[in-house]
Amino acid sequence: MSSRTETFEPTVPRSLHAGDPGALGRVAFVLVGTSHPGNVGAAARAMRTMGVTDLRLVAPRFDDVAERPEARAFASGATDVLDGVRRFATLAEAIGDAVLSVAVSAEPREFGPEPAPPEACAADAMAVLAADPAHRVAFVFGAERTGLSIEEVQACGRLTSIPASPSYSSLNLAQAVQVLAYCVRRAALAVPASADAAASAGARPGPRLADQQAVAGLLEHAERALRTIGFLDPRHPKKLLPRLRRLLLRARLRPEEVDLLRGVLKLMERGGPR
Repeated sequence: MSSRTETFEPTVPRSLHAGDPGALGRVAFVLVGTSHPGNVGAAARAMRTMGVTDLRLVAPRFDDVAERPEARAFASGATDVLDGVRRFATLAEAIGDAVLSVAVSAEPREFGPEPAPPEACAADAMAVLAADPAHRVAFVFGAERTGLSIEEVQACGRLTSIPASPSYSSLNLAQAVQVLAYCVRRAALAVPASADAAASAGARPGPRLADQQAVAGLLEHAERALRTIGFLDPRHPKKLLPRLRRLLLRARLRPEEVDLLRGVLKLMERGGPR
């Protein structure tokens, strides 16, 4: 009988720890109005474990939130994500370069997109990224206590809610980030390696979409033109602009379509062709 002590070391199939798909480099996670440095650090850690590194902060409570010791401690080594944090004054600026933004909220908002499961939104995001190597997508999370506002959800093209127990559905910010980051990684790994390589090489298997900065500019132009022709009364705007925003975001316009519509709006402002 051998006196040697046998130890059991569980093995994990290598396929479960595949490399990071290139598409993850074009995914941004946006935290709006974050209050606690620890939550920023924990979110950075959750992202980093799934290969997502683009963290953006919109109007955080503290300008130096990513540099604070608590954030560094909760990041648990994911300091490269914190070092690369970008800060924005508004959500529109933070998602301006994205062609698709996904709001993460437990509740739907009036005139906002219909909620869909995280897996469906993550798969949609990967399809958008695969269509053109210039495309970027963003997932948007609200403040710890209040979540996303009606206007912030309306600014996004899609809405996802994390299914949870109806008796207790409260997730903290880092937990929500972890769930979405995992779904995004799973969706990215599901894309054939050949398609990912083609996108990295600059191939364009799908149409190029207008980014949200261009769509926001179109919406502002539409508001001016509709006022000019008297269709929009600024004293009683009702729900016209939220409905129009939802329509434009759902349409996923191409740059040339944005240009076409702005040409029409310009004629409206002039009172017709001259």
